[in-house]
Amino acid sequence: MKPTFFEKAALGLAGATALGIGAGILFVPHAFYAGYGIALAADPNLLSELRAPGAGLAGFGLLMLLGIWRQALLPTALATALTVFIAFPAGRLVGIALDGMPSGSIVGALVIELAIAALCLAAFRARLRQPAPGPTMARPAR
Repeated sequence: MKPTFFEKAALGLAGATALGIGAGILFVPHAFYAGYGIALAADPNLLSELRAPGAGLAGFGLLMLLGIWRQALLPTALATALTVFIAFPAGRLVGIALDGMPSGSIVGALVIELAIAALCLAAFRARLRQPAPGPTMARPAR
């Protein structure tokens, strides 16, 4: 089944967002986090720990975008988009519960992540209801 326009739009928004955020963290972490009011030290250990998941997020964004054009990657791209945009707000909500309320810019990021998750759930709802294709079992000839 080919992706619908709505699915492509949801994957495009999710992929571009993940790629942009991941690339920002990977290549310009000081500037990226300054936008949230977070001042990073020039600590190579800290920067390495930030750049690594930034690269992962950028890679997931690329995978989401590839799912728009490569039908074979569509199921993986959909699963990736849902995982990323449900996991990020879930992590932020755990942080709120354990650490308290963050700044307004972090709460804004949470709202955007929740909106993208809702968009992805709405776009992919028909596919989520379909049974997952399983391996075909060859039956011996009688």
